[in-house]
Amino acid sequence: MQSPADANPRQLRLLDTVRTRGAMTVEQLADLLGVTLQTIRRDVQRLADDGLLARFHGGVRLPASTTENIAHRQRAVLHAEGKARIAAAVAAQVPDGCSLILNIGTTTEAIAKALLRHRGLRVITNNLRVATILSDNPSCEVIVAGGVVRSRDWGIVGEAAVDFIRQFKVDIALIGISGIEADGTLRDFDYREVKVAQTIVQQAREVWLAADSSKFHRPAMVELGRLDQIHRLFTDAPPPEPFPALLAEAGIRCEVAP
Repeated sequence: MQSPADANPRQLRLLDTVRTRGAMTVEQLADLLGVTLQTIRRDVQRLADDGLLARFHGGVRLPASTTENIAHRQRAVLHAEGKARIAAAVAAQVPDGCSLILNIGTTTEAIAKALLRHRGLRVITNNLRVATILSDNPSCEVIVAGGVVRSRDWGIVGEAAVDFIRQFKVDIALIGISGIEADGTLRDFDYREVKVAQTIVQQAREVWLAADSSKFHRPAMVELGRLDQIHRLFTDAPPPEPFPALLAEAGIRCEVAP
């Protein structure tokens, strides 16, 4: 079995294609990527073995569970280039000397890396990976929430984390999300994580959502909030229908990372 971290550029492009276009046949993928059917079938089998693709007769799609997110190590390589562009766009808008809260997610971890040159930041987080990254910035004070640490992604959840975050009021909350549905709801998989994220939204003067294009129309079980609670959206491609109208109605500034 191949590790997702070992996926080659062609396989990562295959994943991006299926995520953008939805279910596809192997013939369509072979034609679009300019490779043989044998190569596509081999790539699909490897990616399916890693749980990154779901196979059906004659084609493939992304796994679509509403109850369980894919593993952190798999999410870290999915859409990594898009997340890096989003992170750079977010960091360019974060002023020095401000206070932030970053929540759990691979996109917020990318943002933390992009903030390493900022000065005078005070950052609260329930993500130990974010804390570890930003601790390399000597001009950044990092405050870590208490609570239960999830071993799968080093996220901190639970009532202790909620109570801790309620003590603060920050300039900007930088949050990631698992899915944005067509009714304007923001969704995630773990209700304990959602409780913390809802508190983060409440304790920020501005809320910036960082979500790559795969998050639109992605189902998840637990409602975190609604688009009208967000002030700015950073993404890597123009949002599909019906989101442009929803964003305009909510007065959200949408920035597509170049």
